[in-house]
Amino acid sequence: MQHTDSKNDGEMEETARKEGATIDSPTDDAQIGAQNPSENGDSDDETLVEWIESAENAVNEEGDQPDEADFDDSTAALEAKTAELAEQLAESRDQLLRKAAEFENFRKRMNQEKQNAIEYANQSLLLDIIPVIDDFERAIQSAEASQELAELPTGKAMLDGITMIEKRLVSQLEAKWGLKRFNSAGELFDPNIHEAMMMEKSGEIEEPVVVEDFVKGYMLKDRVIRAAKVKVLMPEERD
Repeated sequence: MQHTDSKNDGEMEETARKEGATIDSPTDDAQIGAQNPSENGDSDDETLVEWIESAENAVNEEGDQPDEADFDDSTAALEAKTAELAEQLAESRDQLLRKAAEFENFRKRMNQEKQNAIEYANQSLLLDIIPVIDDFERAIQSAEASQELAELPTGKAMLDGITMIEKRLVSQLEAKWGLKRFNSAGELFDPNIHEAMMMEKSGEIEEPVVVEDFVKGYMLKDRVIRAAKVKVLMPEERD
């Protein structure tokens, strides 16, 4: 009986030893794995890095190759915007040239009006003086036609004095102020400087001609400030 128990104890010890060996082996493997973590961890890290690099390369390749349709749309939009800006620039340039031309015309007109205002500033005064000259002319014409004045001892001297005053007044006004008296008798009729007071017809002429001055005309520089009042000889109508 004692022998049997010993045998059984030996078998149990043997079984326990085997089972302990079986149970301890995974623990040993885990310890081995823990002692060498780089064998599995490094492999996983390298795989992850390769995957990230592959994804980045794919993204870069897609970015380097834009869609052709998008590129054409962008080019068309840029060309349209360029054409629009070119048209606006042309319109602005045209408006600028027009404004510059208008300003230049305005400047010239203002300068001309200013110059005219200076040159013709005395026009109103001279128009008041012209009737006085007309009176001198009529007095001289009357004195020359008067027989009684011619018979007076001082008649000729008086006539000469009046004539001299009239000529000097006219010459001074012409020299200093640009007032000029013009004779119209024998000249072709010009409605710009002549005012027809009487008309007669003649078959000897082909164009209207002034035959007599009733009132002489005057010009201030190159402007007619009083038209001459004249008698005009008109050509007869021919069949």
